[in-house]
Amino acid sequence: MHVIVATDGSRASLVGARQFKWIADSREITDVTVIAVVSPYAAVPFANELGPQKNTEMAELSFRDEAKTAVDIVAAEFDAWGPTIHTQIRSGSPAQEIIRAAEDLEADLISMAAGSRGLTSTILLGSTASRVQHSAPCPVLICRPTRNSDRALS
Repeated sequence: MHVIVATDGSRASLVGARQFKWIADSREITDVTVIAVVSPYAAVPFANELGPQKNTEMAELSFRDEAKTAVDIVAAEFDAWGPTIHTQIRSGSPAQEIIRAAEDLEADLISMAAGSRGLTSTILLGSTASRVQHSAPCPVLICRPTRNSDRALS
């Protein structure tokens, strides 16, 4: 079984990856691909809440570097878990690229957090998660981190 774990660099996406790992059976999973998508038209850099905070000018920020840091942190959650871990940074619309990755990799499951970048923390399902859920070629596990989930980051 090949699973895609999507991250947007948010704390919620790290908690979502941990929730997936908690409920999944590593004996049934052969590969985990951790994916981040960088929007080429973004007005702000990839919002990485997982890596060290940098005090740099906007011109010096690298969207791809921030995404790589986030992907590496989430991928580290799966070290010594069993399955082979892969990482990818893609460019484009997050929902479309996650769906395309699932098609390209013939994924059996997509796991992602919901609402991590939404307008408020009360939105039931983020727009990216909603789009992926409705168009993915495989089942989608939507992890919804709660306030208590933050303890998992400590």
